[in-house]
Amino acid sequence: MSPLSKTLVAAAAFASIATAAFSQVIWEFNPGMAYMYAGPGKMSAMAMASSEKSHAAMMKHATKVPANTTFFMHNNELYSVSGTLDPTGNFYRP
Repeated sequence: MSPLSKTLVAAAAFASIATAAFSQVIWEFNPGMAYMYAGPGKMSAMAMASSEKSHAAMMKHATKVPANTTFFMHNNELYSVSGTLDPTGNFYRP
């Protein structure tokens, strides 16, 4: 196997491990940032405008997400339900 082939195989293996590890990272929602869901596979984040007018317009239509809310995908649709997952991934309602 050539050195280039070995490098490509190692890079592919590292990428697959890094992707699996990245998918298990806890989401961090930061102040001043907006996170938007536009459909299956279409998430984006951007800095919000810092003006009071913009903040007031957003808060006028906002609803608070209750604690212990679980978000999940089913048939390419985003859902939420009140409850949590145990360490094995099983859903339960507290």
